[in-house]
Amino acid sequence: MAGPSETVTRLAEGIARGERRSLAKAITLVESTRADHRMQAEDLLDSLLPRTGNAVRIGITGVPGVGKSTFIEAFGLHLVESGYKVAVLAVDPSSSISGGSILGDKTRMPRLSAAESAFIRPSPSSGSLGGVASHTREAMLLCEAAGYDVVLVETVGVGQSEYVVASMVDFFLVLVLPGGGDELQGIKRGIMELADALAINKADGDAITRAELTAAEYTAAFHLVRSGGVWEPPVVTVSALEGRGMDAVWSIAKDHREKLGASGELERKRADQRRQWFSSLLHEGLSRRFLSRPDVAAAIEEAERGIDGHTVTPTAAARRVLELLD
Repeated sequence: MAGPSETVTRLAEGIARGERRSLAKAITLVESTRADHRMQAEDLLDSLLPRTGNAVRIGITGVPGVGKSTFIEAFGLHLVESGYKVAVLAVDPSSSISGGSILGDKTRMPRLSAAESAFIRPSPSSGSLGGVASHTREAMLLCEAAGYDVVLVETVGVGQSEYVVASMVDFFLVLVLPGGGDELQGIKRGIMELADALAINKADGDAITRAELTAAEYTAAFHLVRSGGVWEPPVVTVSALEGRGMDAVWSIAKDHREKLGASGELERKRADQRRQWFSSLLHEGLSRRFLSRPDVAAAIEEAERGIDGHTVTPTAAARRVLELLD
């Protein structure tokens, strides 16, 4: 059996040649929780780091039923046909509950998965959001090292995963359905603040007029929430089913990259993201190591008995356990 250095060297060479099989194996390696695999993954990422950072990183989110999969396939095919290599990654913290059935990416995007210049990879089927996000960040670096020009990161779950994906991409696209004021009221203000652009999907058939009205409402809302700054988020109408509007979305993403790059904001944003990633890993690691200590586990068990018996407050119980750090 090959030693760690040989495994890492072989994978690194395969990724440098753009081999999808090597890329898939490397992502499996970074997703592993085995200590020896983690060390190999770190060596692999370190060796490939100079080849990373050149891709356009795009996050895509939207409410269930908005047509994310259809949109990503149509958008990905447009990019492939334009000569780009495209990777699709998914962040799905809910998959441990759903059993991962929603992550049948190759059945959800059959045409894109068949394209030679495309690579589709679901997130791990279990684990915390922090763990899934960390694996996705590492997978993104591997895709960049393999020569992919655009990396699309899809939020399959809802809620906090949207914020996590926004914290790892350059451009965050929110898909919404054609609708009236009720939907506008329902969208979280936080998502409006995260979005770099909104695309009104399913703008086809009888819904075209409604989609245009929705676009006008969101445009007005953006002026209230996001006025000023280097970038003002545009709103476009698209039809993923008909493949219409994909060129407009790509044009917006390129314009966003150009403007943020010229102002230095893009590099500052990526530097902030790297620091946030480091900080989250540090906190996660400290917590895991502390909680795995036998004396801490015993102290927690005793504290929980006290809390259940109303003999100690949670505040005092937590303080006593944390004193073990000293």
